[in-house]
Amino acid sequence: MTIPTNAPILLKQVYQKVFPQVNKELDYWQERAKKIPNKELRTQALASIRSKKFHCQGGSVYSLLAGEQWKEAIRFIVAYQTISDYLDNLCDRSTSLDPEDFRMLHLSMEDALSPNVKLKNYYQYREEQEDADYLTDLVKTCQQIVSRISNYKNIQGLMIQLEALYSDLQVHKHVCHEERIPRLEKWFSTYQSKWPMLSWYEFSACTGSTLGIFCMTSYALAGEMTDQLAEVIFESYFPYLQGLHIMLDYFIDQQEDAEEGDLNFCSYYQNEEELERRLIFFVEQTNNQVKKLPDAYFHEMIQHGLVGLYLADPKVKKMKQAYSTVKKLIKASGRKSQFFHWNIKLYNRLAGRY
Repeated sequence: MTIPTNAPILLKQVYQKVFPQVNKELDYWQERAKKIPNKELRTQALASIRSKKFHCQGGSVYSLLAGEQWKEAIRFIVAYQTISDYLDNLCDRSTSLDPEDFRMLHLSMEDALSPNVKLKNYYQYREEQEDADYLTDLVKTCQQIVSRISNYKNIQGLMIQLEALYSDLQVHKHVCHEERIPRLEKWFSTYQSKWPMLSWYEFSACTGSTLGIFCMTSYALAGEMTDQLAEVIFESYFPYLQGLHIMLDYFIDQQEDAEEGDLNFCSYYQNEEELERRLIFFVEQTNNQVKKLPDAYFHEMIQHGLVGLYLADPKVKKMKQAYSTVKKLIKASGRKSQFFHWNIKLYNRLAGRY
């Protein structure tokens, strides 16, 4: 499959090839999840697939960078994202609020990127144990795919850096409420000199995306990866494109998170004007960074697609106070974001989401 060079071709490949293949992979893991003996683990595994399918769909757009290996890229992306979403559910619904438990669970995400590492009991510090090898088989699927990448060791270190930041975030943001902010602030203080332009909550958002890992893996499966390209991808995706991704996610979830008492990084800005200004800053910085990448047009479409996708979500219709921000974000991102926005709204309408 060739890398698309314009938005209509991208959407055609996504709807006709990528999404159907994602559905096949998710159907397999859903059937596996149904056979998990422990009720709580089964409930969270099924809920994560049902409610977060769009994470796998969005991430799998990167398979278009993998050439003939696009199906393998989707296998990896779906398995890795399914681990991420499943663990997020387990930590969100955890009764223990134990950071040691959260750390052990997320070790599975590092092991998934480490083909020669032995599997572990990732449920070691929690009551629920029996999952019929669901989590370890997700890890093994990822290990098998990355083990077939030539010179994988050249990029493994950078991928694990991104994974480590992601896992740290998940541990800190799921502990008991009174410890979350102090832990996140202390964590950021160790990185602040490297990214002084970010606040602690913006840095946290930047670490919460898996897109950089999916981008590197897809290029590597195509045999296109070099040490230099891995560095360029890391610097282009982190912090700004990954940050834009997660800030948009939090932006549309503000009302829902406020009602449920969940942590939302958009709530720490002083007012709506500051939030709007910083979101536009992330859009502009992402615009600048992706131009440094090979296939820059593709990565620009990813950025435009993110803006279009999130701002086309049905939740946005309920955010009357955010209407002007939505318009300004789409304008700052460019005409292609408007194209994706309209197209995805139509897709959602046809799919019965409105």
